[in-house]
Amino acid sequence: MKTAVSIIVLLTSVITFGQNKICFTYDDMPVVSYGIDDTTHQEEIIDKLITSLEKNNIPAIGFVNEKKVWNETGINSFQVKLLNKWADSGLELGNHTYSHPDYNNVTFADYSIDLLKGETITKQILYKKEKVLKYFRHPFLHVGNTKEKVDSLEVFLAVHKYKTAPVTIDNDDYLFALAYKRAYVKNDLTMMAQIKNDFINYIKEKIKYYEKQSNALFGRNINHILLLHASLFNSDCVDALADMLIKRNYSFVSIDEALMDEAYKTPVTKFGNWGISWIDRWALSQGKKGEFFKDEPVTPEYIKKLAE
Repeated sequence: MKTAVSIIVLLTSVITFGQNKICFTYDDMPVVSYGIDDTTHQEEIIDKLITSLEKNNIPAIGFVNEKKVWNETGINSFQVKLLNKWADSGLELGNHTYSHPDYNNVTFADYSIDLLKGETITKQILYKKEKVLKYFRHPFLHVGNTKEKVDSLEVFLAVHKYKTAPVTIDNDDYLFALAYKRAYVKNDLTMMAQIKNDFINYIKEKIKYYEKQSNALFGRNINHILLLHASLFNSDCVDALADMLIKRNYSFVSIDEALMDEAYKTPVTKFGNWGISWIDRWALSQGKKGEFFKDEPVTPEYIKKLAE
């Protein structure tokens, strides 16, 4: 009996060790509505996103722009309710600044003020769940275009007990989402289905591309962090994304678990105006040139036109 149990444990360990890992992250919470202000529509987006993540056992984190939870009279209780729904389901929340400023275009002083302004409501929501706000995601993935700006922000984040939430699988999901919204408004179900199908194929190719880059840099496929946005489109894509990733031998992990990978300690020593994957940052820091970055999948032209 002990031998049988030992074999089962060993097999389980081998399967787990050999499995790829990915974390789902959603920017611009509570919701990206693309101009559809109807509260029923926005609540349906959050409800479907939460339900689909729960169904697929995906422990996602959403990054909040707190400007969205305020209006001219004060706190927007409806938007706060959406964040509470997210937290009530056991999903994590992080800080994405108050107003989504571009760190390339503002001073460190202004940026840091906006960052702290963006934590007020989110901290309160997490406190009620006996959790703390600990992750920060840079808007536009702009971490600072000079070493001085990068260092200033990193020290500031450490002092305020934040961890950076990097991205390894960057993509243009927001363009697909805008194209999808326009098809949705026209009730063009055929176009909506095409956009969704093409997005899943696009993300699959992106993942294959970053797997190749990861293997070239680290000799293995590291734990990945996928960037998405809290939109109608992405609420409709969770099941298909999960199915595709499971077929590629991925399991879904929290950001805490994803960042246990030693790769995330890799230093970044090159700086610029980039809003790019951390894999690209590490590659540039190691002196990789154009050939290394060839064959990255591109967004279909019809999506770009629909999103204009």
